[in-house]
Amino acid sequence: MRILLVEDHKPLARALRQGLEEEGYSVDWAADGADADVKARSTSYDVIVLDVMLPHVDGLTLLQNWRKDGLKSHVLILTARSTVDDKVKGLDSGADDYLTKPFELGELLARLRALIRREHQVKDPVIRVFDLEIDTSSRMVKRAGQSIALTPREYALLEFLAFHRGKVATRSMIWEHLYNEQDESTSNVVDVYIRYLRNKIDKGFDPPLILTRWGEGYMMRGET
Repeated sequence: MRILLVEDHKPLARALRQGLEEEGYSVDWAADGADADVKARSTSYDVIVLDVMLPHVDGLTLLQNWRKDGLKSHVLILTARSTVDDKVKGLDSGADDYLTKPFELGELLARLRALIRREHQVKDPVIRVFDLEIDTSSRMVKRAGQSIALTPREYALLEFLAFHRGKVATRSMIWEHLYNEQDESTSNVVDVYIRYLRNKIDKGFDPPLILTRWGEGYMMRGET
């Protein structure tokens, strides 16, 4: 899933970006409010992690303007302000969650997973598709009871397809949600990772779960 990290403290931003990418998230970074505004309006992010104290435009002003203009991305406010009034103001401005500094990376990751499940109206952390189980909390995958080891990018692709089960995901949709602005787009990179995933998820199992819709894209098998 693709995240916009808006944080002006560069050491913290680097550490958070590394931690998020190690978990398989695709992360874009903005160091000030002006850059964040441009990126948030030009890309469909699953979650925006937003610091409040920013150069040029503060986080709450950004958030209020985004919501007024209909931006739908989930927003998790990240700030050193920890009073009840600060939290109320942030949530009333349109934030979906609020995390105060200092914090543990594990808590941030858990909150991000919860927001992504909420986006797809999924409450159970375990997604089940036929005999496939995807534990979104532990990022463990099993099929027919057999554990399957996936790379972070393979897992991210599988989770994306599972969240959109029964619906076609175009190559451009997959690219937009799984790759960041620094990734170099090549014509077949999505196809390559689909092939990697099929070799692990479908090979030797029945029925095949990752389907091709020629001329359209890929999808996870639906109910029938």
